[in-house]
Amino acid sequence: MSKVLGIVAEYNPFHNGHLYHLEKSKKDTGSSYTVAIMSGNFTQRGNTSLIDKWSKAQTAISNGVDLVIELPVLYATSSAENFAEGAVRILDSLGIIDYLSFGAETSELEILDQCADVLYHEPKKYKTLLSHELSKGISFPKARENALMMYLNDIRKFANVLSSPNNILGIEYLKALKKTNSIIEPYCIPRNEVGYHDLDYTENMASSTAIRNMIKNDGFSALSGLMPASSHSILIQNMKAGHIVPDIHIFEKQILYLLRKMSPAEIAKLPDVTEGLEFAIKNAVDSCNTLSEFFTIIKSKRYTSTRLQRILLYALLGITKKDIAMSKKIPPYIRVLGLNKRGKFLISEIAKENPKLQIVTSVKRFTDDNSNKNLQIMLEKDIWATNVYTLGYEEDSLSNLDFTKKIVTKG
Repeated sequence: MSKVLGIVAEYNPFHNGHLYHLEKSKKDTGSSYTVAIMSGNFTQRGNTSLIDKWSKAQTAISNGVDLVIELPVLYATSSAENFAEGAVRILDSLGIIDYLSFGAETSELEILDQCADVLYHEPKKYKTLLSHELSKGISFPKARENALMMYLNDIRKFANVLSSPNNILGIEYLKALKKTNSIIEPYCIPRNEVGYHDLDYTENMASSTAIRNMIKNDGFSALSGLMPASSHSILIQNMKAGHIVPDIHIFEKQILYLLRKMSPAEIAKLPDVTEGLEFAIKNAVDSCNTLSEFFTIIKSKRYTSTRLQRILLYALLGITKKDIAMSKKIPPYIRVLGLNKRGKFLISEIAKENPKLQIVTSVKRFTDDNSNKNLQIMLEKDIWATNVYTLGYEEDSLSNLDFTKKIVTKG
């Protein structure tokens, strides 16, 4: 069989940078097919997807991806480690993936792999350094960066590697490949034009963050030059229909209501809540009217804004530490969101390679036939996430779309 490329993406939204990454990855690896593991209606940094997961799948398929598989919400909204591990476990379980390509701020895969190796094996000296850094009261990501720099003892080589978001995810992909003992070969493409958080843009390149910021500030005029025509068209259609959800602040009052209703003991059950953070959260939500005020009250060098935002999202979606722990122990299902003719061929090859794999093409059929309680819980979280997401629409906030929406097809 021809080579198959795997990509993990949020496509929030699909822009020219994504198209460049997709086409260059195919060319450089000599791959004839592409499978994308894509987050659904909510994202890894604790935010909403601008458009729904079926619309995102449509943009991916229309721009050359052959098969789009949803990354379940328990992984998609989790830490970089669990996000990457969930995606890699899905890719590895397919049995047909040759390469995993990801973008990073560095072009040197060796540097990322050295970091991943330390984080995977966790040598005693590194763990001691990490404990010492954490004792200073700084955030875990910063403590980990400091400990790694000291352990690797080469500031020039590793400077700023762990402070760049795509590098961090790349390291986690590499670590997950080691953990799963996968034969999938990693491939790294440097991000040269714009950074992950850059709000500036060139003539035809912008980050997803910049595009979302433009939309929030009614800066639509530049969008068509920053996105493939099909992706731009799908985005505009959703905007005209009132079917975009700009960010988590859309659910501001619902989140504050839920957290005010919860006791500190219930808040403590949310993922990422540790060391008495539940009390600080409870005090903050009881004395603020907006999420902006919440972040101002609770801001600390120990807790990153991304971590706090994920906690808010967990409260909104009813995700607990128990759910995340369960997601780490089970082989996830394969939820198909979109495919073309080549994707249909890939599905048949996947089924031949791993006949026991749970491939979900109909949510109703799966829920009727499935006897695995944990997979059922995982899917119910995906269904609930969609039901919550549509409440952010200006129009047609329908429920149960996971049962009524058809797989996106082309060709």
